[in-house]
Amino acid sequence: MTMIINSTITKFFRKAFRKNLLFILLFLPFTTCSKKEILQAESIKTTSGWGYTISYKDKILIKQTIIPVISETKSFSSEDDALKVAGLVVKKLNQSISPSVTKNDLILLKIKM
Repeated sequence: MTMIINSTITKFFRKAFRKNLLFILLFLPFTTCSKKEILQAESIKTTSGWGYTISYKDKILIKQTIIPVISETKSFSSEDDALKVAGLVVKKLNQSISPSVTKNDLILLKIKM
């Protein structure tokens, strides 16, 4: 009697194991091989300097043509400055925090205002 119960239990666990293994082998490649889309930052030339765009899947999410936070309507003086701020915004978005830029952020990035 004990042997029949052990045999039945063994068969049950083998069958369950095969089902789980089949599930893993069929669906795992779909979840791990999917292309991860990333945010892309690009500089843009404006009439008075530089700005940046941040896009996702070829759609522009943010277009910033002026330096945020300062009282003047002024573009970034260099492409490098625009890309530094764009990089900060992308980093914040990837961390799921507010992408807003503060005056302190601009000072820490050494942005010419």
